[in-house]
Order: sequence, then structure tokens, then C-alpha cells
Amino acid sequence: MDIFGIKALLICALIFIPFEHLLAERPQKIFRKGWAVDLIYVLFNGFILKAVIVMMVAGALGVAAILVPQSITQAVSGQPIWLQVAEIILITDIGVYWAHRAFHKIPALWKFHAIHHGIEELDWLGAFHSHPIDIIVTKAVSLTPVFFLGFSKASIAIFSVIYFWHTMLVHSNVRLRFGPLKWLIASPQFHRWHHANQREAYDKNFAGQLPFLDVMFGTYNVTGDKVPEKYGVDDPVPSTYFGQAGYPLLPRRKRSNRVASSTET
Repeated sequence: MDIFGIKALLICALIFIPFEHLLAERPQKIFRKGWAVDLIYVLFNGFILKAVIVMMVAGALGVAAILVPQSITQAVSGQPIWLQVAEIILITDIGVYWAHRAFHKIPALWKFHAIHHGIEELDWLGAFHSHPIDIIVTKAVSLTPVFFLGFSKASIAIFSVIYFWHTMLVHSNVRLRFGPLKWLIASPQFHRWHHANQREAYDKNFAGQLPFLDVMFGTYNVTGDKVPEKYGVDDPVPSTYFGQAGYPLLPRRKRSNRVASSTET
């Protein structure tokens, strides 16, 4: 069993690397700064996440069997697959939005999320560059309602594939515009501005897949075709995997400029 997802990683590389070369938003090397650390994140985070989701599913299903009437779970799982997938996308992205926003607003949580924002050159591989605690909390918030409500295994599997590929797409270094669909489906341009290390981009574009959530809650950043000047954070994030894993647990010498700015507005 490919518990580290190496086969999936190779398939992703074969697809995204050529596209990032042909449709590059900005000139960037394949083996750009930090790619080796991101590779470690892919392998270890993937393993950790699989284990956590298995435990999460077992726990959620056990509690749901006690608290949620069987009539509800049967009604939910009995819907057409396409409708279930659409509902899962909406439910999970509401969870992602608010969990993501909390990671930006609460200084203690930002220390974990700063690891993801520490990426200075965005590409598909950077989608996996997140602290395990960041991933676990976000997945717990966004997926628990899905398991509670009893969505079918097929619909959850289809959603998982869509989410996996879309996450890599929005982090990829490709110049791809979605036109009028930009309000409905998150594009690389939309998420690129979430990663921009510029004051006007701070605390904007929190949604993972559905930008209209940011429109509804007043956090959408309209940028047109502009490209951010730079990515990353001003926080002193270490460059190594283990340094980054332990970084949130270290005492902070000074308050993050990003969190300080967001709490003042």
C-alpha cells in the first residue's frame, strides 16, 4: 500500500510541471527555493493526515449513530451523487473559511499557519506546505459535519478527488483566468493574492473553493490581473522541516506584523 502517496505525487508532477512551464505566471525554476522541504511535507503530512482522518471518521460515525436520527442520514445519503458532492463542497468550504480566518486572527493559531504562508515561490507543490496542526484542525472543522450527516462514501470520494486537484491548482504557478466563474470557483489568481505579502492582501480570500463566501463576509480582495510583488511572511520562520514543525511552540519575541495589522483594523 502506498501510504506516503508517492504514486500520486509522481502523477501530479507529470501534470503540473509542464503546465507551469507553458502557462507560467512568473518565471520560476522547477527546483525553486524550499522544494525539498515541501517534498517532506508531501510525504509525512500525507501519512499523518490519512491516519487522522481514519480516527476522525470512526469517532464521528460513532457519535453520529447516537445523536443523529437515522432518517436524516438515510435522506442525505439517498440524494443524487452530484447533489451530495455540491452540498459537501459548500459545507466543507464554510468550515474551511472560518477555520482559516481564525488561524489568521488568533496569534497563537497564526504561528502554525505562518508556516504555510512562509512559501516565497508558489507552485503546485506548495499546496502541501502546512503545519500538521493546521491541517488537522481545518480538516476536523470542515469534515466532521459531513461525516455526521451521513453523506455516501461515493460522494465523499468524489469530493476528495476534486478538492485534492483544486488545491494544487490554486497554488500553482499558472496564468489562468476563470472569467465570470471567478466568483464561484477559486482560481490561482484568487489564492495567489491570499499569499501576497502586501498590506492590501492581508486577511483576504479565505475560502478554499468558493470565493463568494469572501464576498458575503467582506473579505474578498479584488485584484483584476495584477500579480503580487512578493509572497511569504515577515515572521522569522525557519527554513528546515523540523525547524518549522517546532516553530509554533517556541516563545515569540515580537508580534507578527500581519496579525498585528489584522487585529487593529
